[in-house]
Amino acid sequence: MRVSVIGCGHLGIPHAAAMAEIGHEVIGVDQDRAKVDRLNAGECPIYEEGLPELLAVHTASGRLRFSTDLTEAAAFADVHFLAVGTPIDADGRSYDTSQVFGAAGALAPHLARPCVIIGKSTVTVGTSRDLAALLARLAPAGESVEVVWNPEFLREGHAVEDSLRPDRIVAGLCSQHAEDVVREVYAPLLREQIPLYVTDPATAELIKGAANAYLGMKISFINGVADMCAAAGADVIQLTEAIGVDPRIGRGGLNAGPGYGGGCLPKDVRAFTATARALGASGAATLLRAAEEVNESRPAAVLTLIEQTLGRRVEGVKATVWGASFKAGTNDVRESPALAIATLMHQRGAKVTVHDPYAVPTALARQPELDYAEGLEQSVKGTELVVLATEWPHFRHADPVALATLVADPVLVDLRNLLKADTWRGAGWTVRQLGRPPAL
Repeated sequence: MRVSVIGCGHLGIPHAAAMAEIGHEVIGVDQDRAKVDRLNAGECPIYEEGLPELLAVHTASGRLRFSTDLTEAAAFADVHFLAVGTPIDADGRSYDTSQVFGAAGALAPHLARPCVIIGKSTVTVGTSRDLAALLARLAPAGESVEVVWNPEFLREGHAVEDSLRPDRIVAGLCSQHAEDVVREVYAPLLREQIPLYVTDPATAELIKGAANAYLGMKISFINGVADMCAAAGADVIQLTEAIGVDPRIGRGGLNAGPGYGGGCLPKDVRAFTATARALGASGAATLLRAAEEVNESRPAAVLTLIEQTLGRRVEGVKATVWGASFKAGTNDVRESPALAIATLMHQRGAKVTVHDPYAVPTALARQPELDYAEGLEQSVKGTELVVLATEWPHFRHADPVALATLVADPVLVDLRNLLKADTWRGAGWTVRQLGRPPAL
């Protein structure tokens, strides 16, 4: 099939590359000319494992190309994926869907034949209904332009894997023709027994928000329990392993840490909370808001742990934060717990240096007041404190003996419980791990 992907960011680029990989001819559309030129040259502007290789293969073969021209996309494709951004609105709670309606409104005058618009972005319930009405009014093809909502469930850092081997495909639609198109687009994946859930559009729109809201609550729950463990002198890792074997609970995602971040989870929890309140589901709204409050408290809780470990305030302390991206596997620093902790320490008077194997450029653009180091050794030279805030394997493989020679009386606060504490203590480091008793 010939498909277009409108919006080339953390969602659109992996989706376009995946569509090419499963056999479609693909045109990606973005307003940023410099980005489009890079993509056509096979260069990837974001970091995702395996994505640069996939992009290079399919731009070279001609199966995948990029343009700034919606007219070209409309003439080329009969299926158009909307993968534009839906940031949080000015109210701080709901989605700003202006890019969705803007892209559809710009595409509509060029839609002279029947086609299907497939929304990938996370949106407020009711968006696909309103979008269908807009397209019926503006497109020459009128009501022959159908709208499907097909939310993505990509984990940043695993976007290629999740695009090519998703655990499910959800499609909210209103006609058998639309379902037939979805089945044709995803036929290579469906042949691999990946389940397809066909729903009405409103259900599909709510599914994505519900999934991320639950994940956010799960993370906040175990972080709240980690606070309890710290107060009681208990070990949150042992507790997590014991409750995680219960199939009703599950171990996946149940990891104490500095909180959730990124471009999706925080905004989706906020927006789903607002949706619950708007629908009159006050109990759900209260529960979801509590999860948000726990997550919002993490930087201050981490600062308390750091100062307890140091035995003094961070003012004047030369500190290093390992990690800038919100999680390993991506250079995305949106709402990154690591950067939030580094910024709070900086505001409290610490001299903070941040090191990340991939996200230094994106972090520097967002938090220019912090200092940055490209290399591991450079990042710890002369430091008094290292805070491990992102779980990159790069840090797991660090040599504590070699690094200890660069630091006097070093202190390590491991917020991801990533490192073997005994190994680091044996190299002369004072080590504290989140939610674990100081003696461990």
